[in-house]
Amino acid sequence: MFLKKSIPIIFLCLAVCTLLTAQQLQDSAEQRSAYTVNNTLPATPAQQDIKDVVKKIFKSNPAVDDETGQQKNKIYNSFFPMAGYTLQTGFAVIVSEGLAFYTDTSRDQKISSILTSVAYTQYHQILFPMLANFWTKHNQLNIVLDYRFIKYPSTTYGLGARTTDDDAYTLNYNYVKLHQTIQAKIYRNLYAGAGIYYDHIWNISEVNPPAGVRTSFQKYGVSQTETASGIALKLLYDSRINQINPGNGAYANIVYRPNFRFMGSDNNWQSLQMDVRKYFKLFGSDKNILALWSFNWLTLAKSKPPYLLLPSTGWDDFYNTGRGYIQSRFRAKDMIYAEAEYRFGIASNGLLGGVVFGNVQSFSKNLATQLAVLAPGFGAGLRVKLNKFSNTNLCIDYGFGMNGSRGVFLNLGEVF
Repeated sequence: MFLKKSIPIIFLCLAVCTLLTAQQLQDSAEQRSAYTVNNTLPATPAQQDIKDVVKKIFKSNPAVDDETGQQKNKIYNSFFPMAGYTLQTGFAVIVSEGLAFYTDTSRDQKISSILTSVAYTQYHQILFPMLANFWTKHNQLNIVLDYRFIKYPSTTYGLGARTTDDDAYTLNYNYVKLHQTIQAKIYRNLYAGAGIYYDHIWNISEVNPPAGVRTSFQKYGVSQTETASGIALKLLYDSRINQINPGNGAYANIVYRPNFRFMGSDNNWQSLQMDVRKYFKLFGSDKNILALWSFNWLTLAKSKPPYLLLPSTGWDDFYNTGRGYIQSRFRAKDMIYAEAEYRFGIASNGLLGGVVFGNVQSFSKNLATQLAVLAPGFGAGLRVKLNKFSNTNLCIDYGFGMNGSRGVFLNLGEVF
């Protein structure tokens, strides 16, 4: 989703699929119910989004929706081709497909979705994700699939927090990710579950590494393949009403991942991810939100994860950490990350809003557990309302980091 990050362009496409599906559902909900599919109160007539602007320009009338209600097992289909550009991919063409459906007709039923796309880039990269999020009746079970194939040269700067831009060079590799989990409701918004995670990276090669020195990749252990296989134990709490653009509530997701040789992993290692978010309304307005985010990614005990699966900037599940820095700018055994963002309205009709944000990340010095150097980032951005019922924004941010790092970052839906 970032101008300086290549894989996230896929998620820009996937998010558009979600948006198009949401528009189909929300237009029906506007006619039928006081609640939208996201269980948020519908926008007042004064609220505007891009869809309204387009209708005014072309002087078109709203389409008549012949749906009679939220239908169980009805599939809402969306297809979307697009083109884009990032620093690492160059120009890219993308074709995406999105499917959405309900497994129950109750008002609080969460929507299930299947999202996929294929991208081919100027640098002959191939990116193919398939994401599925299934909610059973009454949201008793949540099944999540995260499958991806990547043929992807990636910039690496080495290990630790003291690397410089002069340390940058390219790693080529192919990557298959197969993650699947199932979670059961324990109490209200609390879920627990388990899954199997499998990552296989092959045809790894260094391209024009610094001459005359041993790179961090070589010191870590040169290999043309890296395989990680193990289980995932998850604990989830989510009280947010609208996950696309949270205005209140809290989110916490803890994932403990032990990998084992007997399951096919290169070695035994363990990691822990803790993702916590909290949202506060300020000055009594729904448009003024203070959002706080903590994302900690730790390698446990004396584990040695594959080099390309070490904690790294912009390699969280949605590639959103570290606005102000290029993806993979920092990499080490442990990552501590925090961010705060203030969101506010600009236009009274809700069409435009703005944000200011600041973040800080810290990584292990090298392979030790001691954290060193704080890498701050900050910036501001514009929000354009794409759908007033699902409250989906197009996010256009400009971020700054240390040593002249800067760039444009794009997102559909809020960054966190």
